[in-house]
Amino acid sequence: MARILLVLVFLSGLRAEAQPELKGGLDKFVMANKVYPLFSRQNCIEGTVSISFKLNSEGEVYFSKVQKGIGTDLDDEALRLIRISSGKWNMPDGYDTTASVVVPITFKLDDFGCENKSKAEIKTAIDAYQSRVGLTNAVLNFYKKKHSGDFTKAEEERIIALKASLG
Repeated sequence: MARILLVLVFLSGLRAEAQPELKGGLDKFVMANKVYPLFSRQNCIEGTVSISFKLNSEGEVYFSKVQKGIGTDLDDEALRLIRISSGKWNMPDGYDTTASVVVPITFKLDDFGCENKSKAEIKTAIDAYQSRVGLTNAVLNFYKKKHSGDFTKAEEERIIALKASLG
């Protein structure tokens, strides 16, 4: 019985469906198009961002999101890279276009003097970035709902002060 189970497991592994491939290779594409974001570069933030995306039968990206990110502008850059790859994917016959593809995009700084930055300093920078994004989103959300008239004068004054502090 154990042999039969082992053979079935082995054979099921052989049935792996062909996966989409980026024309010219994903690594080469990323190296040619990656722009290290300013905030992360200045603050020595490195890491790997996993992007989940879906491709249609023409190899065009029709959905993408950060599956696991750093929480900084590195996430946006990884998304940008996947989105500009749209239409450059070789699609195998019969590929399930509802399936998600997950790609890791690694950001590494070499020769930037980052060896002197502590993990605590880097974490503080990430926290500051996320805080600023949160405050910016608060301002944007206020103005999205402002046209409905659903706000108080005090809320508007707080948002104006927040905008001034954000620059």
